[in-house]
Parts: sequence; structure tokens; C-alpha cells
Amino acid sequence: MAAATTATPTLSAKLSKKQKRTIAGGAIGTLMEYYDYYLYGLASAAVFPVVFFAGGDPIIAQMQSFATFAVGFFLRPVGGIVFGIIGDRVGRKMTLMITVVGMGIATAGIGLIPPTAAIGLLAPILLVFFRMCQGFFVGGEMGGAATMVVEHAPKGKRGMYGAFLISGAGIANVASAGLMAGLGLGPESWFFEWGWRIPFLLGMVLAIIAILLRTKLEESDDFKDTKAIQIAAGVKNQPLIEVFRHPKNAILGILIGLPQSIAGYIVLTFGISYMVNQESIPAWQGFAGTMIVGALQIFVAPAYGALSDRIGRRKVYITGCIAFAALVWPTFLLYSTGNLWMIWLGMIIGFVIPGVAMQATLQTMLVEMFDPEARTTGVNIGYQLSNTLGGGLAPLICTALMAAAGGGIWPVVIYAGVICIVGAIATATASFSTDGSRLHDLKV
Repeated sequence: MAAATTATPTLSAKLSKKQKRTIAGGAIGTLMEYYDYYLYGLASAAVFPVVFFAGGDPIIAQMQSFATFAVGFFLRPVGGIVFGIIGDRVGRKMTLMITVVGMGIATAGIGLIPPTAAIGLLAPILLVFFRMCQGFFVGGEMGGAATMVVEHAPKGKRGMYGAFLISGAGIANVASAGLMAGLGLGPESWFFEWGWRIPFLLGMVLAIIAILLRTKLEESDDFKDTKAIQIAAGVKNQPLIEVFRHPKNAILGILIGLPQSIAGYIVLTFGISYMVNQESIPAWQGFAGTMIVGALQIFVAPAYGALSDRIGRRKVYITGCIAFAALVWPTFLLYSTGNLWMIWLGMIIGFVIPGVAMQATLQTMLVEMFDPEARTTGVNIGYQLSNTLGGGLAPLICTALMAAAGGGIWPVVIYAGVICIVGAIATATASFSTDGSRLHDLKV
């Protein structure tokens, strides 16, 4: 039978200590998620082809490196479902504690792998293993963090506070790219032997900080009230079944996430590979540009989130899709100039303007597409599957498309445009609950 829809309690416009702790606890995990993946993306573009795949054709080595990058995404949906169910059944906090520990160990493990020259084939095997572990634990992070933060956000400010998670991603961008750029300025032999490992080992330090922040997290009223109703009715929560009891938003959530998932990995990850291999530009220039992008992202993301609270998340996201499709070509034209300032300008107009607009609104939109009993699972399925099908394969697809076109960038532009059209249509079609009311009756 269906229970009557309960009213959502009014939240104070002033941010409480509990809400501040929740945002900090959520953002540190998102920082780790993006730190791990940006760092791996940067290393796969400029380091791993030399350390783990050297000795053959440089294009093949680059594609092998990007293939390991893609592998990590394949376990993200698995982790998303596993930790989504834990988050919806046991609590969001439990999920968030487990994921940060796993991410920290996996990232540090990558930094400890000896090169192929020392241990042979075992080196790339270990790289793939730790990358898969990284993907599994990252798979549960965004759903738990986004659900926790948005559920605690003040009324009318869900977009802005959800976007603070992407500010954490900006900090991750600055940290990962800044470390790689700084270390890359040293002797090349030292960087490829030891220097690149330092940022990976710091992943464990971030995990310890995240654990300390998250020990004080509390579950939201949405979660506690829904769980209390189910316990009183003697019903066991089945989050995965609940997600697909109304499959429209589950499917659309995946399609909506595709454009934002490819934005950073085309403009930044593949973009750096393009600069290094096609334009012979030093990798540190791309790393430094990524750091600039991350610094801007810290402040631009909450601004986009606040804008989505005023004019609607749907409008902001669709505009971001259209803008990204239009700006990919100019971005790579600027890269091809070889001018440092033009390269950095290209990164800004290619990612900060359209990419951050999409990233800053996506997680809040996904939270608003699912009811509390299946929210973490639903967010994880949409976010992680879109990142696997989109972002995870994007650098590899772009490398293959460009190679097939004899070095031309036009197939990459078409690829990005098609993805953006799909995402915009899905966003226009989805159903959202922006005021905290339920989309469907609670089944008890």
C-alpha cells in the first residue's frame, strides 16, 4: 500500500554547524574523487606511456595508457550499486567512510608500483589492479556525498550547496595539476623515476583528513523519516528495485550525465595528450593550465549552482551542453597556436565556461530525480554509468578518432556535439522535485 506523502520540514536559511560539517565532509570526498581521477588522467597523458608502456610506437603506448584510464571506470557502476544500496539501507555516512579509505589505499598503491623496466609485465598488471580498486571505491562516493549535502541544504539553496562539491573538485584540480606541474619542472629523469609518485602517495593523507571530517556527520531527516516509516511497516528497503520501479529517471540520469562527463576529459586529459604528441608542447604547460582551471572552478561552481536556484537547473545545464558543443573546436584551435597564454585561454573557454556549468548542477539534479529510499543508488547509477560510458572512454575514443582522421581534430568535435545533444534532450525530458516533495508515493 502507499503511504501518504509527508511534508518536508522547513530548513533555516542560515547554515547551521551541522550543515557546515556535512558540506565539508561531502566536499573532502569529492575532492579526493577528482584528485585521484584528475591525477591519474594527467599521468596517463604524460607519464605512464613512458614508465609502464615504453619501447614501442608512441601512439600505441598512449592508447595503452588511456586504456588503463578507461578500465577504472568499468568498476565505478559496480561500486555505485554496492555503496548505493549501503547508503540507502544503512546510511549515507557508512558509505562515505568506506569509500574514502578505499580511494586512499588504491591511489597510494599506484604510486608504489615499480616501472616496467624493473619488474616487467607485472608493472602494468598492478597498475590495472589498483586502477580497478580506485574505480570501485570512487563509484560509491558521489552518490553518498551529493545525497548527504543536498538533503541537508537550506531550502532554496540546494543548487548552490550541491555545487560546493564541485568546488572540492576545483581544489583537486589545483592540487593534482599543481603538484605535477611543479615536480615536472625538475630534472626529467628524476620526475619519471620518483617525482610523479609523490602526488599519488599524498592520496593517503587526504583519506586520513576525510575520515576525521566524516566521523561527525549525521544522517538527514529525509533518510531517518523514510527509514522509520519502512521499519514501522515491516518493509525492507530494496533501493535497486525502487530505482527501476520508475525507470524513466534512471535511464535519463545516465544520458543527462554524459556531456559533463566528457568535458574535462576531452579538454584537459586528451587535450594535454594532444599538446604533447601533436604540438610538441611541454607537459608542464598543460598541467599549469589545468591548475588555473581548477582555481577558477572553486568559485565559478557555486555561482552556477546559485544561478540554478534562481532560474532552474534545467536551463543552466542545457545551456552548458550547447556551449560545450560550440566551444570544443575553438579550444583546440587555441591549443594548436603553441602560445602559452592561448593554451590557457583555450582551457578556460573549453571547460570553465561550459563544463563547470554542467558539473555544478548535475549532482543536485540527480538527487532531485529520486526519492529518499533509493536516492543514493539512483544518483550513483546515473552519475557512474554516464562517467563510465562517457568520461572513461573519452580520451581513448578521441585518440582513436584523431588517428583515423590523420591527425585532424574534427571527429572529436562531432563526437562531443552528438553527446551534448543527447544530454540536452534528456535534461529537457526528466522529472525533478526541486522543493523536496516526493516524486512517487512511498511503497510500504
